Amino acid sequence: YGYHFPELIKIVSENYTYCRLAKFIGNRKELSEESLEGLEEIVMDSAKAQAILEASRSSMGMDISPLDLINIESFSSRVISLSEYRKGLQEYLRSKMSQVAPSLSALIGEVVGARLISHAGSLTNLAKYPASTVQILGAEKALFRALKTRGNTPKYGLIFHSTFIGRAAAKNKGRISRYLANKCTIASRIDCFSEVPTSVFGDKLREQVEERLAFYETGEPPRKNLEVMKEAVAEASEVVAEVKRKQEKKEKKKKKREKRRLEALAAAAEEMENSVLETEENDVEPKKKKKKKHQQEPEAESEQEVEENGLEEEALPKKKRKLMVEADQEEEKKKKKKKKKEKARDSEED
Repeated sequence: YGYHFPELIKIVSENYTYCRLAKFIGNRKELSEESLEGLEEIVMDSAKAQAILEASRSSMGMDISPLDLINIESFSSRVISLSEYRKGLQEYLRSKMSQVAPSLSALIGEVVGARLISHAGSLTNLAKYPASTVQILGAEKALFRALKTRGNTPKYGLIFHSTFIGRAAAKNKGRISRYLANKCTIASRIDCFSEVPTSVFGDKLREQVEERLAFYETGEPPRKNLEVMKEAVAEASEVVAEVKRKQEKKEKKKKKREKRRLEALAAAAEEMENSVLETEENDVEPKKKKKKKHQQEPEAESEQEVEENGLEEEALPKKKRKLMVEADQEEEKKKKKKKKKEKARDSEED
């Protein structure tokens, strides 16, 4: 893309921004003032965006084929996604190290601290190592080669990636690496075995290393270990007390939420039970009504029969019906008695 638009690298030197611009611009001949807003969003500077637009108009780059543009766009999108993934990983590592080993990350940095923990296997293993082992951790190959050939052993391993050793003079690199390894072991042990890990000790140990660097350069005597650790313990106790207070508040809030949730569940269960009972009662009542209807049906049939026989034209109440039936039965009995008497008289006459 530099052959097509060589002026872009002079305006924007950062790889991530350059890739975003290359993907956005594509063919520089198609760049117009309408795309100025998009350029400003990527560059976050109106002057740079204007400079890119002017450079695209008067560029001395060659033409580019559409196939090359497609490949450049796909590669730039790949680079953008990888750089975003890297940023996400750095954020994750920073948050994880602040939870796991805050003192070590405050002293030597998140990346170097994570490498030391990874190489040791765990934070507990790193805390068990002596300072001499931590100093050359990651340079085992050079150490065994030096022991075999009886040469000079290495002065530093993974610790070399910290800023302190880079800032030290060549003659003091070994001394500062030994001092830094000592402080790293202290920080890792504090992180591993403290109940509430804080970054207070790491900050104080970092100050000690800074003072030691200044002592090597200027000869100014650093503070003693005892003084620094007393200050660190006092500050750490305050921080731990605050952290415990916050945790207690959080626990209280959690308990309240749980209580409310349980109360809400109990209320919902009661409502469900009430609704079930109501539905059962509603189901039972219509059954009773149906039975009554069934009982009334034969009576209605008898009424219909009576109406069909022409005995009664109007509907009578139950008591009147009973009386009528009893009167009919008595009349029938009387008629039977009369018939018996008549038969007896006839037989006597004969």
